[in-house]
Amino acid sequence: MKHTIERAYGKLNLTLDVTSKRPDGYHDVCMVMQTVALCDDLAIAVDSGAPWRCWCSDPSIPQGAENLAVKAATTFFDALGYAPDGGAIMIEKRIPAQGGMAGGSADAAAVLRALSRLYDHPFDRPKLRLIAAEVGSDVPFCLEGGTQLAEGRGEVLTPLDPMPKATILLVKPTFSVSTPALFAEIDRAETLRRPDTARAIAALASGDLAALAAQMQNVFQPLVAKSHPEVEAICQTMKAHGALGAQMTGTGSVVFGVFDQEAKAKQAQEACRAFGTTCLTAPMAQV
Repeated sequence: MKHTIERAYGKLNLTLDVTSKRPDGYHDVCMVMQTVALCDDLAIAVDSGAPWRCWCSDPSIPQGAENLAVKAATTFFDALGYAPDGGAIMIEKRIPAQGGMAGGSADAAAVLRALSRLYDHPFDRPKLRLIAAEVGSDVPFCLEGGTQLAEGRGEVLTPLDPMPKATILLVKPTFSVSTPALFAEIDRAETLRRPDTARAIAALASGDLAALAAQMQNVFQPLVAKSHPEVEAICQTMKAHGALGAQMTGTGSVVFGVFDQEAKAKQAQEACRAFGTTCLTAPMAQV
């Protein structure tokens, strides 16, 4: 039996723009993405001789074939042309579900990294990224991590200068958001508040955290805030306690603030506890 453990790191959208709807029904996006240290822990065992199973500490997470971690394992072994004799994926969940932090995609990427290591890296990095893209649009970024420009469906990646050191405050409100409904609303919208991605990239290149925070913008946030004004309330509370910038990540509902001092982030954390089920600080991370 082969077995290993792997960490799955969450992501933040420093910018998020939807540029067009594609003929295949997907949307083209343009996003500056950043790995954050909040992570799930995975234990993976293969060739155990027992039927495959997936377990997650969060009972709301699917534990069958619809779980992206299971899909990642299936896709990996299909590409490898090998049928293992059973196995297990155990997920200790910390990334908030339905929060816009790519928790499922992060788990899938962790499975791909773990299986690649267990089987002596049978695929080169470009091939592993292609396998990741088969599993889900955010999985290639979660596989690579760091600070990246993501285009296409999210799978076309360009490495960027690292985000300057900062402390991130994460708040998950009690509500969740329907991603398909938000994309449908984007398609109907006549005007949208779009990020200036080029300026955000320039701020990264200059290492200017304040300038980067000033360019953070998520095209979905005003749409979500119409029904859930607490999104803006959380942002304003963070800024009132020293955040250089604050916004929603992905299609929500996690809101994050960027702080240049951990002490400020801790003060804001106390002020934001009443807003959500998750309220914690974390640094950036590299996969």
